Amino acid sequence: MHSLDRVDLQLLRALCVEPRSTFVALAQRLGLSRNTVQARMARLEESNAFLAFDRRINPIALGHPLTAFIQVHLQQKRLSQIVAELTQIPEIVQAHGMSGSTDLLVLVVCTDADDLFRIDGTILACEGVDRTETSLAMGELIPYRITPLLDRVARERGPSNRADVDIDDEA
Repeated sequence: MHSLDRVDLQLLRALCVEPRSTFVALAQRLGLSRNTVQARMARLEESNAFLAFDRRINPIALGHPLTAFIQVHLQQKRLSQIVAELTQIPEIVQAHGMSGSTDLLVLVVCTDADDLFRIDGTILACEGVDRTETSLAMGELIPYRITPLLDRVARERGPSNRADVDIDDEA
């Protein structure tokens, strides 16, 4: 990924405020030309600065109101096989390889406790999984966010050569 400059950070911040902004709207808001915005956005896209759109879809809308974290303890030599099997479980929305005593931290969404029990059983049925530890999320206290980090990086990079554009929380 290329190094983000102040203009890139301003574009990303503006998209956090209003994700459906057009290139024209972004250009007007930031005092840039439409071509500059379009070129910058293409470069950001090519450098994988954006996550997949499905990260914005709320599982609750799909009838899966419960979230749980499952710590998976497994035989390391079977890791790739187990991960391949876990990708076949639609309720697993994310998984991370971990250091420490847990091998994988799996984020699942489910319809109810019985559904969670079924999902956990499916994970345990994978050859090479030794055990799991499941924790039900009681509530999301800090939702996924990136804006504070964008703001910090922009402050650390300092002013750009052109007049800085202040992006506030107004759309």
